[in-house]
Amino acid sequence: MNREETKAILAVLKAGYPNFYKDMSAKDATNIVDLWAKMFTDNPAHIITEAVKSLMCTLRFPPTIADVKEKISLITQPQTMTEMEAWRMVMSAINYYNATETFERLPPILRRIVGSPNQLREWAVMEAETVNSVIQSNFMRSYRAIVTQEKERAMLPESTKQMINGLAERMALTDGSN
Repeated sequence: MNREETKAILAVLKAGYPNFYKDMSAKDATNIVDLWAKMFTDNPAHIITEAVKSLMCTLRFPPTIADVKEKISLITQPQTMTEMEAWRMVMSAINYYNATETFERLPPILRRIVGSPNQLREWAVMEAETVNSVIQSNFMRSYRAIVTQEKERAMLPESTKQMINGLAERMALTDGSN
């Protein structure tokens, strides 16, 4: 979103929440436009507009940048499966003899949590009660954490994502040289 689009969206907020913006100085308004333009530089204006309009229908006070980022995430990200849906998918993949094939059919997020086909084999030989209690609980906790982490990462500005990737690459190089 560019600066002019940012001004248009903030004008909508000003019209929707006139009391909040009535005593704002020109300098404050410029700072807000600059901040919003910077924070939403990687987002299309029409999506931000829809997010702001949606929030205006439910919020009594103007939305924060975090509110808008969260709404954008909700609008643009495909709906994730619930913890139980994810667990059922993993349960159907638990198999001793065809673990590699069933592991490969899992979505990437579930493969990340399970780790490897060998994990499916190990779970296949465990007592069902243990799998359906301890393993399920640990899996669901991991799934919840990863979904939350991915959602939060999706809301970061592109410059922050690039910085994180750069730091991760440097750390991997440092770890690999030891």
